[in-house]
Amino acid sequence: MKAMLLHEDRLFPAESSVRKVARSLYDGVRNLPIISPHGHTQAAWFATNEPFPDPAALFVQPDHYVFRMLYSQGVSLDDLEIGQPAAREPRKVWRIFASHYSLFRGTPTRMWLDFAFQELFGMTERLSEKTADVYFDAIAEKLRRPEFLPRALYEKFNIEVLSTTESPLDELKAHTAIRNSGWKARILPAFRPDPVVDPDYEGFAAQVAQLGEQNGEDASTWKGYLSALRKARARFKALGCTSTDHGHPTAQTADLQQAEAAALFAKVMAGKADAAERELFRAQMLTEMARMSVEDGLVMQIHPGSVRNHNRFVFERYGRDMGADIPRATNYVDALRPLLDRFGNERKLTIILFTLDETAYSRVLAPLAGHYPCLRLGPPWWFHDSPEGMRRFREQTTETAGFYNTVGFNDDTRAFVSIPARHDMARRVDCAFLGRLVAEHRLDEDEAHEVAHDLAYGLAKKAYRL
Repeated sequence: MKAMLLHEDRLFPAESSVRKVARSLYDGVRNLPIISPHGHTQAAWFATNEPFPDPAALFVQPDHYVFRMLYSQGVSLDDLEIGQPAAREPRKVWRIFASHYSLFRGTPTRMWLDFAFQELFGMTERLSEKTADVYFDAIAEKLRRPEFLPRALYEKFNIEVLSTTESPLDELKAHTAIRNSGWKARILPAFRPDPVVDPDYEGFAAQVAQLGEQNGEDASTWKGYLSALRKARARFKALGCTSTDHGHPTAQTADLQQAEAAALFAKVMAGKADAAERELFRAQMLTEMARMSVEDGLVMQIHPGSVRNHNRFVFERYGRDMGADIPRATNYVDALRPLLDRFGNERKLTIILFTLDETAYSRVLAPLAGHYPCLRLGPPWWFHDSPEGMRRFREQTTETAGFYNTVGFNDDTRAFVSIPARHDMARRVDCAFLGRLVAEHRLDEDEAHEVAHDLAYGLAKKAYRL
């Protein structure tokens, strides 16, 4: 038997008859193209198509799932060279990572990493301090080959669509370069307006002014500001964008009269708004973004409930998005009502809701998505992007929202080579769940095959208008 890091029946039910059904379902979807409609990979990788520099740059430095675990056990982010444009001593970084690999036992990160090590790089012996250099040398050697360039890996992974996430201020030069190169891959930008709709974002006022300059509008006025946002969205849409993404602290929405909204905007821009007024402005901007989505057809994603950059020291020393984001309880019923009162019955609008608060699944989110035509449920996100999180999601939402008020799976990753691993995990967990429904005579097997296909491929393609 070939030595493997991962068992071929991983994540399938232990009971043999149910496992047999799950295997059959999985065999029908395992090779489907990957739809990756939400993530944080870099378009520049594919525009330049240059080799990934080394194993540390590929696996450690872009992946906050990896370095936040190491940091929690006392490993210095300086030693991992986090925040540096390129590692000066990548082998040293890799050895630190390898010597702490046992920390990832039982985590989804371990399964994602082992998948890439085995399926992409042909490794069969577990990563450890002892095997660190063997891994480093083997991976580094392969990264120099043409078949491991970013575009070749995109094709090897059988990715049909890949969305990146960009600021409205981004000039999208990498996306333009990809289009102009003649390469036929679909790598699309998603519109992430946080820097110009969140008054707590550092440099907010200056960035709003820049938004206006880029789009030929006077963004110091409410009317000019909204017009600049519309033009920015149109620029994204011209390069294939189909979605917006909103990482607000809460799900709060508002529906102010135009005069009230303009006065609030002026106060925010002057730096005189207090915390409650800044939250009200963010709330109003979610409703404004929904209004724009009705106009231009962009799918709206709301990712609330994360206290971002919770570790002040890490934020001040290394910047944003360094693994110090912590979930908080989230109100959806009252928070979303102003937006839903205005647009909840609008069939031209799709709003995909995500949560870090699992207590909301069966109590709130499934009933909301199971009623309002505009709402869909995003897959388990961030800390719940795991086998247990995926099972809990299906168990708690299916009874009310069904499968077809959800949107399949998205990987939400910065680590490019983890994409096939994450989709494989989701497909296995969903097939295990469906296998149980078949075994319990709650679903016929032919229907389960159809649902498995939709969860792996069709729902994401439909929901994100791809």
